[in-house]
Amino acid sequence: MTPTARTFETAVMPHLHASYNLARWLLRDDRSAEDAVQEAYLRAFRFFKDVRGDDVRPWLLGIVRNACHDWLRQNRHLDDQVEFDEVRDSETLGSSEDRSHADPLILLDHRDQAARVNQAIADLAPAFREVIVLRELEEMSYEDIARVAGVPVGTVMSRLSRARAMLRKSLQGERPAPTASANALRERKA
Repeated sequence: MTPTARTFETAVMPHLHASYNLARWLLRDDRSAEDAVQEAYLRAFRFFKDVRGDDVRPWLLGIVRNACHDWLRQNRHLDDQVEFDEVRDSETLGSSEDRSHADPLILLDHRDQAARVNQAIADLAPAFREVIVLRELEEMSYEDIARVAGVPVGTVMSRLSRARAMLRKSLQGERPAPTASANALRERKA
């Protein structure tokens, strides 16, 4: 491995999860996100020698963002065909031991709540979705988000404020009626 490849790997590989997370939220498809991240990492390697400063994360996520926007322009006809469902497609609920001892009603409620939040984020326009993902999920600073999105910090703050208001409005509605499975579980417990 060349010194440049080693340095690149050390600097950018710790941000692979954040890169994929951003791409998945922007593209709403796992396979497309994987392709965009791979393309972004190839671009990043090509221009790695030009990076200035210690924190490559905003620089790298900016490249990921651009790769996603390029993919969206090239595949506009596929937009919104496949949607990622965090609850359905993820095993982040905890270990099987945790799940086996948890109250099924609580698990169902958490699953429903997570699905509502994820859907509310997915329903945001891309400009609002990306700032929410970068700030709330990736915990980036306003300045770093501005670097990634290529907009002034004030625009980031404005978009975040508007995105949070849209999420609040979307999630404020009355809780959905209990599902048939939740009713069946309640009856069994009684």
